[in-house]
Amino acid sequence: MHLSAVIITYNEERNIARCLDSLVGVADDVVVVDSFSSDKTEDICLSKGARFIRHAFEGHIEQKNRALAEALHPFVLSLDADEALSETLRNSILKVKKNWRHDAYSMNRLTNYCGQWIHHSGWYPDRKLRLFDRNKGRWGGTNPHDRVEMEQGSTEGALEGDLLHYSYYSVEEHLERARRYADIAARAMHAKGKRATWLNVAFNPALKFFRNYIFKAGYLDGRAGWTICRIAALETYWKYRKLLRLRS
Repeated sequence: MHLSAVIITYNEERNIARCLDSLVGVADDVVVVDSFSSDKTEDICLSKGARFIRHAFEGHIEQKNRALAEALHPFVLSLDADEALSETLRNSILKVKKNWRHDAYSMNRLTNYCGQWIHHSGWYPDRKLRLFDRNKGRWGGTNPHDRVEMEQGSTEGALEGDLLHYSYYSVEEHLERARRYADIAARAMHAKGKRATWLNVAFNPALKFFRNYIFKAGYLDGRAGWTICRIAALETYWKYRKLLRLRS
């Protein structure tokens, strides 16, 4: 079987080469759908042999589905630009290419936060379905937290190895993205008719922190775990506060 790898980008010169290099020998077709980057993303993609397509950004879900439509083959591997395949995961995908048994395959995602691999804090194992038959699945969910949704009756397998996620290089970058994602999520929820109350604003952030830091053992990740869990709580607070304001 042949496999297409699909990636969406916007100013990803810091990450995209690592992502593309990890696909060598695994993907038979690599397509990058870019939201008009102003850095060297295009030059890097073309130098690595990827097909590069520009398309205005309409949302994470919409952009990823656009990338699916550009794939040459029905079996696709969907990655973010800041992700890369571990060697074990590469080998797992190569085995599946020789013996495709399911409609979709999921994998664990291991995240690097400011130089430290995070094994707790609600971040691991972060199960992701990324290898699938595009004729039976597509991206759905609520922006910016998208997910692959397979049609009813589809079968799913699990792959060995981690999808390596190089998330944030600084706490400031994490805070900036958390604010942006909270705003996107609140608007998407509002568009779907969801509403927030002051109880959501007051209690959901505390529950989020308690879940990730205590039940998900964020304390075992040390100082990074404390920071990750605190910012997750802040993002929850910003999201519900924005959603409450959109009601008026």
